[in-house]
Amino acid sequence: MKAILSYKNRPNNSFLITIPGSKSESNRLLILQALYANLTINNLSTSDDTQCLIQGLKNNNGTVDIHHAGTAMRFLSAYFASKESTNINLTGSERMQERPIKILVDALTSLGADINYLKNEGYPPLKVKGKVLENSYLMINANVSSQYITALMLIAPSLNNGLKIELEGEITSIPYIEMTLDLLQKIGITCSLSHNCIAIEPQHEIKDLNIDVESDWSSASYFYSIVALSENMEITLKYFRKNSLQGDSELAEIYKLLGVTTEFNSSENTITLKRNDKKIPSFLELNLNQTPDIAQTIIVTCLGLGITCKLTGLKTLKIKETDRLEALYIELSKLGANCKITSESIELLPSSGIKANVLIDTYQDHRMAMAFAPLSLVTTIEIKEPNVVSKSYPTFWEDLQKIGVEVQIK
Repeated sequence: MKAILSYKNRPNNSFLITIPGSKSESNRLLILQALYANLTINNLSTSDDTQCLIQGLKNNNGTVDIHHAGTAMRFLSAYFASKESTNINLTGSERMQERPIKILVDALTSLGADINYLKNEGYPPLKVKGKVLENSYLMINANVSSQYITALMLIAPSLNNGLKIELEGEITSIPYIEMTLDLLQKIGITCSLSHNCIAIEPQHEIKDLNIDVESDWSSASYFYSIVALSENMEITLKYFRKNSLQGDSELAEIYKLLGVTTEFNSSENTITLKRNDKKIPSFLELNLNQTPDIAQTIIVTCLGLGITCKLTGLKTLKIKETDRLEALYIELSKLGANCKITSESIELLPSSGIKANVLIDTYQDHRMAMAFAPLSLVTTIEIKEPNVVSKSYPTFWEDLQKIGVEVQIK
């Protein structure tokens, strides 16, 4: 199956789009809700990842298959390990069974968890027997995926003695750790990050609480790209806040350089994206160590604008749904781009133009599909396995059609 995308300019160039709730916020809050039943969550993500997590949390025994949902694998490993009397085989897709989890398992084991590998050492599937975790201190490298650290932070207040996590080295993706801290504090948990040490106090009850999930800034990135590649399009996105917990809200600053202004309407919780008159640089260099999930969108935007760029701080992209750096290199090259990659960077060099009617492989990675889709404003493009977007944004193709992109699924 593939989606064939082309664009026809419309007389009305002003559009309103509602993006689903943040997957990152939703999944964190779902673990906290499992620990504190009187927490109510509004505007939950509609993503496959979130649905996998919801289904997984309903189990105490048996097999839980999270398919491609990496967040669910990491969060549920910690949750089940800390939940007394659970006996779970936690598995996933073939790709999930190639994604390392040893760092998290070792950390949980140091707290007293009972976890065993069912196939290959260091990788899912896992056999998790829940028990009371008595230890309250661990040390972990700070440059690992923030999801490992977040998984530990989320169960910390439910432990009898809370938890102190000492982070060695430079912290990767600190906005995601700060998001977790902010959500813990919102529900009344005492916690802090100071001198690379996370301290979370034990708390077994919270007050009744309602929390609204902000829409997903990562998903907003595709509309930033579309506006950047358009002539005069204006798109308003609902349920966004200026002081966001999401690190990817850095988009608003980054895309100023690419010709897009963000107007915040606090009374309606919306943002409006407009083309600005600022001259676009011929070369863009960014360190995305704190926001790696928007790298794909940014480099595709640069290709569409005909500018060169260098993006660094991307080593975590190697262990995502696919090796995103390698996947980007292959698919950008198909389009005629001249690019090169290292283990933690990608560089777009001068090229002669963009080829039309190229079929983009998605590698079962939702962000590959959505990041390349905005190129439909400058050329006809084809996206393989379009249904992969359901992982994070099930209505993505319908929303593209609202703004004038023709989407033919064949």
